[in-house]
Amino acid sequence: MASSPSRVFAALLPTAGDIYRDENEPGMGGHTVTVQRTQNSAREVQVTGSAEASCPADRATVSVSFRNSKESVNDVTNSISRRVEYILQTLRQHHVKGEELTVTRHIYRADDLYHMEALVMVVFSDFGQMERVCIVLLEKLDKSVCVSTPHFYHSEECLSLLRRSVCVAAVENARLKASEISSMLGQTLGHPLLVREEEATERDGGREGGEGRVGEGVHRPSISATSRVFVTFNLRHKDRTRKKI
Repeated sequence: MASSPSRVFAALLPTAGDIYRDENEPGMGGHTVTVQRTQNSAREVQVTGSAEASCPADRATVSVSFRNSKESVNDVTNSISRRVEYILQTLRQHHVKGEELTVTRHIYRADDLYHMEALVMVVFSDFGQMERVCIVLLEKLDKSVCVSTPHFYHSEECLSLLRRSVCVAAVENARLKASEISSMLGQTLGHPLLVREEEATERDGGREGGEGRVGEGVHRPSISATSRVFVTFNLRHKDRTRKKI
């Protein structure tokens, strides 16, 4: 995970009676400006932090399509049903759950023949499992079926996790920077007073190579997300203990 430097602004309010002179301020004419700290005023540090993260697709769909033509409805239905059952049996043997697949059939008549088309759509989250299933179907059924190229995508759960994690990383980055600033100013970083996500973007992160590769020439796409947050912390005086003489 990459992160860009935070933009930091520290506001240290003066104590009562502190006097500031700004001789360059237009219209001031060298007059003394007195700023008094009220009872409700507080010291604070304001930080803008950024972070970026990416993740590869966690889902893929593969479709297995086939068709047949017969002179009777029963013949074509039985032929397609046997093929569907073999495909479903292969999927069960590879531990594909029923809710991860759908089967659709379509029958029509043309040129004195009954034609039936069937489509088995499978959703995979285990890409090793997907590759093994595709190999078995291609070896056993050969040209009688058409096995599609995997279509990769990100599930809503994956995207939600990515968005939350990059926002949390931006906040943590801002906190670390604020802690360094407060230490430099001789203060102790207190509780956050305000956390606001000012910008959140997502973009296509390209295609993952190496471990993301599934089969020859097939790669998993990735998505990159960025987050920019504005955080305000209060500052506290460091506790000082005086030695008794």
